[in-house]
Amino acid sequence: MNSNIDATKDQPRDTPESALSAGRRSAWPPPAYLSVGRGHRMAFRTVGNPQGAPWLLVHGGPGSSCQPGMLAPLDLSRQWAIAPDQRGCGASRPRGKTAASTTHALVADMELLRQHLGIERWSLLAGSWGTVVALAYARAHPQRVQRLVLRGAFALSRREVGGLLQPSRRVLQALGREAAWPAAPGVSLPAMLARLRQLLQSGTPGVAGLRVSRRWALLETACVSSGMRRALRQAVTQATAAQAAAIRRDWAALRRRQRKAQASRNRLATQSPDRAALHKFRIQAHYLQHRGFARPGALDDAVLGLARQGVPVDWVHGACDAVCPPANSRVWAALGRRLAPLQVTLSEPLSGHLGAEPGMLAALRAVVRRPG
Repeated sequence: MNSNIDATKDQPRDTPESALSAGRRSAWPPPAYLSVGRGHRMAFRTVGNPQGAPWLLVHGGPGSSCQPGMLAPLDLSRQWAIAPDQRGCGASRPRGKTAASTTHALVADMELLRQHLGIERWSLLAGSWGTVVALAYARAHPQRVQRLVLRGAFALSRREVGGLLQPSRRVLQALGREAAWPAAPGVSLPAMLARLRQLLQSGTPGVAGLRVSRRWALLETACVSSGMRRALRQAVTQATAAQAAAIRRDWAALRRRQRKAQASRNRLATQSPDRAALHKFRIQAHYLQHRGFARPGALDDAVLGLARQGVPVDWVHGACDAVCPPANSRVWAALGRRLAPLQVTLSEPLSGHLGAEPGMLAALRAVVRRPG
């Protein structure tokens, strides 16, 4: 075992898929830790069959973390999931730290983890912001990538970021206005991100920082809910009754959480979810302000590089995604097909942005569990 590993408990090496699909958090092992430099310790978990095909899970955000539900597309009887939390995210330490945190550093962390686990090549399953990190890793280490499955690709565009942070009139009517939110008319997106980052930097948040993180969470939920609502409208005429019912259940559950969060948005006490949100959005503001630390054209170059190397890429994008436009995946799939027409697939299930939505999960399972 590598000297820079710290496992607090022995991790279960084989977890029954049925337990995970039933949503039992007991199947999610405690994290081990890998020192990655500059004071960062990356948390990671391994689940499934260690003799099976290794799959690296790359979570979205920025600032989020791997969750048990991310295992659902995998067949854990014959696949092995490696689920790290990116620097400062989730169980990684220190929480919310942005110093020495860049996309280049995240790529280096993933490669260090691969070496530590003794994996020769692995496949990557990534979603949303995770697609940016996965493409950056594959561009730097194509010889280490078996294949990629990229869900709801994020293009780091002003349209995507602005659509989330500068709410529409409809969203404002639903959520109301928030005085601490720096989205006054005429404020540019870069200035807005700089102000958000400033408000979220404090380790001990003030009232303004607390309100900003709650507002950001509400806007994120509202955007996701919009995509699910679109999917539900189409499902009424395009899907089976069972599929429409499943989408309706998920959308109703999300709406309940949104209403609960909105009702408590003005409370003064800081609770555990608030601390987690502050860490998350501090990191998110950091990465968005720097445009993901990706130079212009870098993602296109990564897609073309993978095609030249013959690395298979499956793009899966919800047809009703209201966070990242489906055109992102369409454009990149078309770009890759120019050089490798047999190595690139594109599917657009009837779903919004989330990987756990019924249509998206079914599409991911079909791709991830495909033989070969």
